[in-house]
Amino acid sequence: MAGKHVPRSKSRILLFGLLLLGFSLLFFLFSPSPKRQSVRSQFLNPNVNVETSFVASLEDFLTRKAPTGSTFGRDDTVSGEAGEEEVRKLDNKIYEMEMDRLYGDPYYPVSLPLKVYVYNMPSKFTYDLLWLFRNTYKETDNLTSNGSPVHRLIEQHSIDYWLWADLIAPESERLLKTVVRVHRQEEADLFYIPFFTTISFFLMEKQQCKALYREALKWVQDQPAWKRSGGRDHILPVHHPWSFKTVRRFMKNAIWLLPDMDSTGNWYKPGQVYLEKDLILPYVPNLDLCDAKCLSETNPKRSTLLFFRGRLKRNAGGKIRSKLVAELSGADDVIIEEGTAGEGGKEAAQRGMRKSLFCMSPAGDTPSSARLFDAVVSGCIPVIISDELELPFEGILDYRKIAMFVSSNDAVKQGWLLKYLRGISPAVIKEMQENLAKYSRHFLYSSPAQPLGPEDLVWRMLAGKVVNIKLHLRRSQRVVEGSRSLCTCDCRRANTTSNSAPAL
Repeated sequence: MAGKHVPRSKSRILLFGLLLLGFSLLFFLFSPSPKRQSVRSQFLNPNVNVETSFVASLEDFLTRKAPTGSTFGRDDTVSGEAGEEEVRKLDNKIYEMEMDRLYGDPYYPVSLPLKVYVYNMPSKFTYDLLWLFRNTYKETDNLTSNGSPVHRLIEQHSIDYWLWADLIAPESERLLKTVVRVHRQEEADLFYIPFFTTISFFLMEKQQCKALYREALKWVQDQPAWKRSGGRDHILPVHHPWSFKTVRRFMKNAIWLLPDMDSTGNWYKPGQVYLEKDLILPYVPNLDLCDAKCLSETNPKRSTLLFFRGRLKRNAGGKIRSKLVAELSGADDVIIEEGTAGEGGKEAAQRGMRKSLFCMSPAGDTPSSARLFDAVVSGCIPVIISDELELPFEGILDYRKIAMFVSSNDAVKQGWLLKYLRGISPAVIKEMQENLAKYSRHFLYSSPAQPLGPEDLVWRMLAGKVVNIKLHLRRSQRVVEGSRSLCTCDCRRANTTSNSAPAL
């Protein structure tokens, strides 16, 4: 027993050592050093069981235990049409809540987290459509008129699923701190409409789909919050330009989540979409992420100067593709290929992008293309030839650091594009490749949604719109007959790429 006794002096030394170790660990975790901050981030939020496949994530979402009744019991979604008295009561509750926040929060109304109310819509607008996709996605013969696989198109535009799945997940499973779901309408900054417009458009019979659209429209417009604001504080995911087309003119005040701002009039009518109101979201990439290990292996071996694989003939702004093919075909170190559907086409595109320094991203039927985001996750520097393209999260991300912007006029000049790309220094290429490795996380949808992923950046961007939304909402509530017209922000300059290429 005597041999096991620890002298008091040694006990004090041992205690002091443990305290010193504890303080060192705290200093390590909370040090502002960039290097330590990175380690801390990995330590507190390791990427364990993160799913980026839409099909795999959806399978898990649909087959796991449904939310308990108590979760939805706190939800005050109205089941029938709201009358004037219900709208007035909600308006008064919102006023009281906003005054409490104004006097209690020194940063209101630009504070985070954003408070979002998610409508508890009938399952025919939500779960039933997800099951419809899940039960039919293996059918490979279901194609659009231009030959694109329908289910793959739905995956590319599945932003409505990723956002909704994160919003309704139990808080214990969520990682995002920029947004929180509230269950009382008066607490909300914004209202989310979880209707799967793209799935219904592609997988339902035409007349049945139109009828469902009308039902969804009436259901939403019956809600007291919609009647109070005219939809100005409501979020509507319509990421495919064909979806919800027959009735969306009745919801033009809402915040639309879009792939681009097509200005040709082919997809959106004048006054329906504009940057002050709506938000551009990235497509879901077709290709697998080329991670740090992949990039370290592929970047030194990128022997192709410029790569493009896709449909060589498109309508509208995409007509430039045939001109580019005529200009670039047969050039050294350039690969231009007609795209094909299926796993073989995906593998060919992925292989080509990972072997190339630059990947061409011309306009398609609309100004945007999933190819841009395929290039980013592949570590291939995008060469964007789309004069009216709007980009996701541009209030946060600087695309000049990862992409080249070339006007259509310059791109089709004989010899101009290849001379320009060959003149870019190796140092600039290396810097842009390093930036691509950092930026790729901003375009990877996942479950659970990751900090600084696209779901997170959606709410950061929308938080910046809240003050302007409230301004137009309140002006619309108080205008009287004979007053000047409400500002609709219809008059604005179209976005066009400069005629000259960016300086390097």
